Amino acid sequence: MITAISRFVGSAAVAALVLGAAFTATAQNRPEYDFTMGVITSPGDVYTAMTQGLPERIATATDGRVQITVSDSLVAANQVAGAVRDGRLPMSAALHTYISAEDPRMGIFNLPGLINNIDEYTKVREAFWREDVKSIWADKWNAVMLADGAWCPTALFSKTPIRTVEDFKGKRIRIHNPQTAELMSALGALPVPMPTSEVTPALERGVIDGVFTSICVGSAFEIPRVAPYVQDWAMSPVTGWVILMNADTWAELPDDLKEKIQTALLEMQDEAFSTYQTYFDRAVEKVKSLGSEYWVASDELKAAASAPQYSDPVYASWYARAKELGFDGEAYVVRIKQALGKN
Repeated sequence: MITAISRFVGSAAVAALVLGAAFTATAQNRPEYDFTMGVITSPGDVYTAMTQGLPERIATATDGRVQITVSDSLVAANQVAGAVRDGRLPMSAALHTYISAEDPRMGIFNLPGLINNIDEYTKVREAFWREDVKSIWADKWNAVMLADGAWCPTALFSKTPIRTVEDFKGKRIRIHNPQTAELMSALGALPVPMPTSEVTPALERGVIDGVFTSICVGSAFEIPRVAPYVQDWAMSPVTGWVILMNADTWAELPDDLKEKIQTALLEMQDEAFSTYQTYFDRAVEKVKSLGSEYWVASDELKAAASAPQYSDPVYASWYARAKELGFDGEAYVVRIKQALGKN
């Protein structure tokens, strides 16, 4: 009897040790920090490739101490930045252009004829703009900017050709920023704000005649099936994006984790820019596979579409908003031109 009891007690002790070890291992594997990051639905773009791969990068860099969950359904696309500022989300991957109405410096690439391609965007970014907007995010959005990148070039997908300045007249065009909205109005088009998810059905029903969006996103959504004319007018040609973390959340992290996260995201940033052309080329090939031509406006046509009678109202509105915020918009544009050698 005593032997049986001894065996039972011994077995129970072993079981307790095994369970205790398992619990300890589970506790050790549990992340110390678990954050949700809001993102924007944008299949096919380098933005999505980078943001979807971010959780693994951070988990690897921090040895599993930090876990990131990516979600595109918690807040609307134009609220992912505000959600970080308000503390509704600890992280987000936001688009500058979606808040360019609040601060026009976030929409410099939307000004007609100023920044025309990724190379010019990169020049201005490296000259001063990246550090400038980093301060804006910190001061006005209570956010730490950890990395940035750029969406694929903006294309105009339309149901009928828009290949002359006159072709814009009367067209209902989906836009995603106030500067392009002003330009469309000046060209005689009707700007229509609309979430990307609603674009295809809106085109099918004839609610809109065309849409400005990243060519990578447009090709991934197969928009050419309903809007087969794909044009590059260099209008809002490049849209920047950023990885943000709420400043209060960031402050709670120990310094060693901050350093590891920053290093991992700067590596991601370098990859985003170095692979930019690859994603663009892939999107152009997808457009062609869908039976559409990727048409690029000539320099003369681009200049005509950004002539003073069309661009002046855009700049006037941009300068007025800058004045409201207390900075010299005209001097800011001069600074951009100097960075580009366009004095």
